[in-house]
Amino acid sequence: MLEEEYEPRRQVPFHLRKLPADEPAFSYEIRDVEAQDLPDIREIYNYYVVNSVVTFDEDQMTLQEWKTKFAYLRKLKMPFIAAVAPGGTVLGYALVTPWKAKAAYRYTVENSIYLGPASTGKGLGRALLAQLLERSKAAGLKEVLAVIADKGAEASIALHESFGFKEIGRMGRVGFKFDRWLGTVLLQKSLK
Repeated sequence: MLEEEYEPRRQVPFHLRKLPADEPAFSYEIRDVEAQDLPDIREIYNYYVVNSVVTFDEDQMTLQEWKTKFAYLRKLKMPFIAAVAPGGTVLGYALVTPWKAKAAYRYTVENSIYLGPASTGKGLGRALLAQLLERSKAAGLKEVLAVIADKGAEASIALHESFGFKEIGRMGRVGFKFDRWLGTVLLQKSLK
């Protein structure tokens, strides 16, 4: 047989595929994070610490570190939300943290969104970012920054831009992970 006869089959994108009759639809609820969600959140985050450059952290976070962060964000009344499956498993989460500690920055935050590996490509990041921005505005926040790796996070940049974030700068070679230099893309959105 000729080589051109072995052309790979084209795949229908996931969002256009029909689900088998016995496979349940992807469903979730977005709500405030609760203390019992923290072990799932830790697992999601640590997956990215170990396997990607979307976070520049090199050490996995402990459950105690997540408990401390949870208490801190709750004290500040900062949005920290999760997408939760019907059985209670956290599929992804989103939060904002203060941009800087100085009082003059009190209305400016940095956002973070992380999805469990099995939950990507299903519109969950979009749903979480929409809710996070809505809740941030309701909390009286004015500016949201996204600091995104300049390699390996193109989908995150595209997602933020689709919500009106504008690129305001780049920093090259500011992180070193997995034996390579990485930069960041800085995006900003005003909440009006």
